[in-house]
Amino acid sequence: MVILRKPVVGLSDTALAKFVARASRALKLTGVVNVLVTGSSELRSLNRRFRGKDQPTDVLSFPPGPGLVKGLAGDIAISADIARQNARRLGHAAAQEIKILALHGVLHLAGYDHERDQGAMAGKEANLRRSLGLPLGLIERNGKMGRGTKRVRRKAAGGGARATRAIRSR
Repeated sequence: MVILRKPVVGLSDTALAKFVARASRALKLTGVVNVLVTGSSELRSLNRRFRGKDQPTDVLSFPPGPGLVKGLAGDIAISADIARQNARRLGHAAAQEIKILALHGVLHLAGYDHERDQGAMAGKEANLRRSLGLPLGLIERNGKMGRGTKRVRRKAAGGGARATRAIRSR
């Protein structure tokens, strides 16, 4: 399911859902991926709530807690505001930037972690970005392994259920 709470020129919920499905298939990720595209204030709130960081971020990934929701690969929240800024700065469409962020989030849901994997995620992201027709990826343009999207790890089953429900209900 895709919710475009903050519309992005040239991007429909259907187009983003198809893109996320293609990326998921390429990664052999099973289960549904829910995506929320919203504003920076909501990403800041989610970042503060689940990561203890009181600042906006571009994308957050929420893998499901063990045994919580069968058939769910996880949830991704993306800031349309930050995507627009990045797209303007890098010279491509905001719709492409949303897809870059969605791909990054799907990689996290598939278990990749650029902060700990010595470049495995960066390589996979670069290959997928090229095969999916996207410009420079998140990890590549940051030039560091430790920057970019953050994967939200759930500490307890109850916390995971709230995260999934909160993202889907917005």
